[in-house]
Amino acid sequence: MISALMTKGVSLQLTPMEISDSIAQAGSDIGLAEKAPSQSEIVVHPGERCRVALELKNWESYPQQLTLKLDGTFPLEWCQTEAEPQRMAPLEQGATHLATVDIPAKQSWYADLCFQVPPTFFEDQDIWPAHAAEPLELNFQGCLSVCPASSSAAAKAARSPIQQSSFDLYVRPRSLYTTFLPTVYQEIDIIHRFVKIFEEAFDPVVNSFSSMWAHLDPLTAPQSLLPFLAHWVDWPLDAQLSLTQQRRLIRRAVEIYRSRGTRKGLRFYLHLYTGLPLDEGVSREEDKSISITEPSGQGCLLGVAQMGVDTILGGGKAYHFEVCLRCEQDYPIDEELVRRIIEQEKPAFCTYDLWIENR
Repeated sequence: MISALMTKGVSLQLTPMEISDSIAQAGSDIGLAEKAPSQSEIVVHPGERCRVALELKNWESYPQQLTLKLDGTFPLEWCQTEAEPQRMAPLEQGATHLATVDIPAKQSWYADLCFQVPPTFFEDQDIWPAHAAEPLELNFQGCLSVCPASSSAAAKAARSPIQQSSFDLYVRPRSLYTTFLPTVYQEIDIIHRFVKIFEEAFDPVVNSFSSMWAHLDPLTAPQSLLPFLAHWVDWPLDAQLSLTQQRRLIRRAVEIYRSRGTRKGLRFYLHLYTGLPLDEGVSREEDKSISITEPSGQGCLLGVAQMGVDTILGGGKAYHFEVCLRCEQDYPIDEELVRRIIEQEKPAFCTYDLWIENR
């Protein structure tokens, strides 16, 4: 916290809303100079919003109009002001002017200074120095100044700050590995930055283990891994099938093997290939989108056979079945590929007829 100094009836106080575990104290960083005890330290993590509470108090018995200015060695667009709108006059032009406010007598004006560093601060090549030998700047200095507001340009140029407050702004990476260290080491800034090197190196490996399940599921695995998964279940890849169809078939290969040579297995295979529904709730086989029937019977027996339903002359062919696919108009079905699937799944001694009907 910055000490509240009073100059000409005005006091300025800054309070960081989040205290970092490690602060770059003098001596812990090479080249960091000794600073005054009243100077505040603000630690900002790239991509995260850091709030600093600001209080500007008027100790005089009359109202004052004051201008708040910000200067520093860091890009000033990193800082934004959030304050009470009813107490703010129109902002002055200029990158260093934050706000012009009217403060009644014996009252305070509160605002939040929000510091936010781009999330790609360490990855963006534009921020790196031109010479590789120069270290990346991580420690910045800033200064908040309070000046009396004035409308004339001459007065603006001549006026001097009546109150100033300096602070240090440190850009540090967020490290989770340091939470496993003893507390005494968590308070040292250079250890935080050193451990972050190992965290960046090992995090991709750790994350790959947490998402390993996605690489073993044919529906989510990378395309380059599909041949391995297909070999795992002894499923032949077919270049005529789309990638989505191959993923579905590899994932359900074991179920297809379990029912191979049966009506259920053939219907399930055709369902995975064509995308037509199984219609398990439909009782009549002839009404299903994928129907497999056996046109066999005792022939035309008076009093037993029903004309147009089960009337068959000659008793039908042995070990023969019919496959009928019922789909919408222009539904994409490759008849040659369907016949190849049936030849692969049916018993060798069986014969069949294939029909593709439009609803």
